[in-house]
Amino acid sequence: MLMVSIRSALVVAVLCVVGCTPSAETRPPLKAKVQQEQLQKSVVLPGQAGPTSDRSKGQTLRLTMRRTNDFFPDGNSVWLVELHGDGSLLAQWTAASGIAQRQTADRLWSPGNASPLPAGTYRLGDPEPWGDDLWFDLQPRFETTRSALGIHRCYPGTGCICIPSRTDIEALAEWVRASGGLREITVSN
Repeated sequence: MLMVSIRSALVVAVLCVVGCTPSAETRPPLKAKVQQEQLQKSVVLPGQAGPTSDRSKGQTLRLTMRRTNDFFPDGNSVWLVELHGDGSLLAQWTAASGIAQRQTADRLWSPGNASPLPAGTYRLGDPEPWGDDLWFDLQPRFETTRSALGIHRCYPGTGCICIPSRTDIEALAEWVRASGGLREITVSN
């Protein structure tokens, strides 16, 4: 009888210890950075879907594109096209430029080396029909042999700014049409 009581006590003790340890499903992520990145991606910026009625008239808009430290599942770099207005970020759209294996290739060389769009400022054309999609013409304001550059919906990119989401490229087009003065984009890094 004493042996059964000891055995029962051990089983109860083991169950308590195992039952009180958080499972992999309930444990918080190992790094707080993961939680921060997920929170940032869940925040919807005021102009994400296009111009809003509460945007102040006369606000100076600026369009930029930058490479992030993130990657698409196939290894291509994630770039962000960002719309800024008088010191605040109004919208941000995921983009691609160049293919994974050519991210560090000479970006000024042409023709067609599949590298990202060269860093610099470009004149931005109005959105125009391009098959069943949209095309924004880009004219470099610096010396390069690259040509036929633009923003359009595609993935992966082989040198243009490729926005994979139809909703995102349509929102960008609405901003360009509504702004009347959004005529350039600056590509960094």
